[in-house]
Amino acid sequence: MSDHDSVSLKTIIFDFDFTLADSSIPIVECVNYGLRGLGLPEASSDEIGRTIGLHLSEALVVLAGEEQQPNADKFLALFGDRADQIMADNTVIFPEVPEALDDLKNRGYTMGIVSTKYRYRIEDILGRAGLLRYFDNIVGGEDVDRHKPAPDSLLLAMENLSVSRQEVIYVGDSITDAKTAEAAEVEFVAVLSGTTSPKEFDAFPNMTVLAGVDQGFVRCIVERNPNGTS
Repeated sequence: MSDHDSVSLKTIIFDFDFTLADSSIPIVECVNYGLRGLGLPEASSDEIGRTIGLHLSEALVVLAGEEQQPNADKFLALFGDRADQIMADNTVIFPEVPEALDDLKNRGYTMGIVSTKYRYRIEDILGRAGLLRYFDNIVGGEDVDRHKPAPDSLLLAMENLSVSRQEVIYVGDSITDAKTAEAAEVEFVAVLSGTTSPKEFDAFPNMTVLAGVDQGFVRCIVERNPNGTS
C-alpha cells in the first residue's frame, strides 16, 4: 500500500458481492428467472458469475446481447421480484469477515459499502447477520444514476462520510471495482474472494492484492497505519 503522502487512512469502503458475501447462488437463480421471463435461454453459473458487480442492465447485454438492451427494465423487474423472495435468505457472509470488521471498527476506522446491489437488500442481509452496525454509510444501486465503473457511487459515499480521497481505500473483487477506484482517484485493494484472477489486476499498478477481508487484510491495514486512525 502507498502512504498517500503520509495522510492517515480513516475510512475503508467495501464492495459487497464477492467481497464481503457470497450471493452467487441466488443471483444465478434471479438472472435466469429474468432471462426465462424474456423468453431467452438460461446462462451458466460461470457466465453469470463474471457479471456480478455490473449493473443488471449491463449484465443482460453481456449475457444475451446488445439487442436485449430495450428489455432491460423488464429484466430488472423480473430479477427484483425473484430477489425479494430468495436473496437475503440465500446470501452467505464470508466466515472471516465478521472478525475483520470488528477489529477494524475497534481500531477506529469508519466503514462503508459501495455496490450496484440495492441498498435495502444489503441492509437486510447485514441486519440478519448482525453486521449492519459496523457500517457508517451504504450506497446502493438505487442511489446513483451512473453505476460502477463510473465514480459516482464511491464519490457519494466519500461525501456522506466527509472524507477526502487521500483518507480512503476502496476494497473490491473485480476489474469493475478497480476501474471505479481509478476513476474516483482512490487507492484500491483487490481481494481474490470473487472470480477475478490475480493476473487480471496487473493492468492496475500501485495497488494491493489480498486473499480476502480477513485477518491478513487487517494486518495490512495495521502495517500501513500502526497507530490506527489517531
